[in-house]
Amino acid sequence: KKMLNNKSILVTGGTGSFGKKFTKLSLEKFRPKKIIIFSRDEMKQWNMAEKFKKFDPEGKIVYVIGDVRDKERLHRVVDGVDFIVHAAATKIVPTAEYNPFECIKTNINGAMNVIDVAINQKIKKIVALSTDKACNPINLYGATKLASDKLFVAANLHTLNTNTCFSVVRYGNVMGSRGSVIPFFQEKSKTGILPITDKRMTRFMITLEQGVKLVWHALEDALGGEIYVHKIPSMKVVDVANAINPKSRKKIIGIRPGEKIHEVMISEEDSMSTYEYEWYYKILPTINKWHLDNNRIKDGKLVKKGFVYSSGNNNEWMTIEQLQNFLDSDEYVELQKLNI
Repeated sequence: KKMLNNKSILVTGGTGSFGKKFTKLSLEKFRPKKIIIFSRDEMKQWNMAEKFKKFDPEGKIVYVIGDVRDKERLHRVVDGVDFIVHAAATKIVPTAEYNPFECIKTNINGAMNVIDVAINQKIKKIVALSTDKACNPINLYGATKLASDKLFVAANLHTLNTNTCFSVVRYGNVMGSRGSVIPFFQEKSKTGILPITDKRMTRFMITLEQGVKLVWHALEDALGGEIYVHKIPSMKVVDVANAINPKSRKKIIGIRPGEKIHEVMISEEDSMSTYEYEWYYKILPTINKWHLDNNRIKDGKLVKKGFVYSSGNNNEWMTIEQLQNFLDSDEYVELQKLNI
């Protein structure tokens, strides 16, 4: 596939875990014209630039300071861009609970800015990153990402004269990414005590590479309005702790504000317009009856009535041994070296 060859791609929040992995893999697999890293932290950009010099001998990565809250800045930056991957977000659950205005400004107002600028500048395709917490949300972060998903899906109603295509990818806990449970447990493991919020708690587990491939697929496959969900295994949080340090003492500390016992990526209500494929699901919007559009369905099969894709009732589970193998893998070692 050569869809990114000679294309300019803007990655909002590009210094985050996803942005770094997307940039590295895209440079390895394709020959993009340039990849613009758009974010607001100059130090993170400087650190990324230093570590990515060896991956970018031709100087195709461009670092631009800015914020998705700033519509004028976005408008200037997207000039000449073919694709946008929208990864910028306020995403730490407790942070969002205690700073709701700031979360809304970035996750909702920022999404609206990306959409408006993309339509005005006639960008070809936009893929927005979502989260399992956007499905049946109980916390503000999830609620803002649900609103963002709805905005990106409905944005396709306003692009009849531009052919701009908006789609969404939704996935769960990224294994080993910055701020996730694995590096947190590894740090806490030094004390011999690992804090567990609830023994019943489960989470979806996905690698960054899987997340990047899902975005590539959305860029290639989407006609507008699709939400893509990767098929991934679940794991009990207690088993994650045991994989990192089986000898540590597990201390139950209770659920944090806004947390769920199990995460859901496809709800029973969504199932009525969800189609299954070999390695992913696709939720089609009911607006404009796009869930009945054969061009969007392609070779998909409608899921069973009442289907729910939850980390608690998943058909695929990751074992302690499998997680330990991942922690010993070259991929995870690279994550640590790149500070992803």
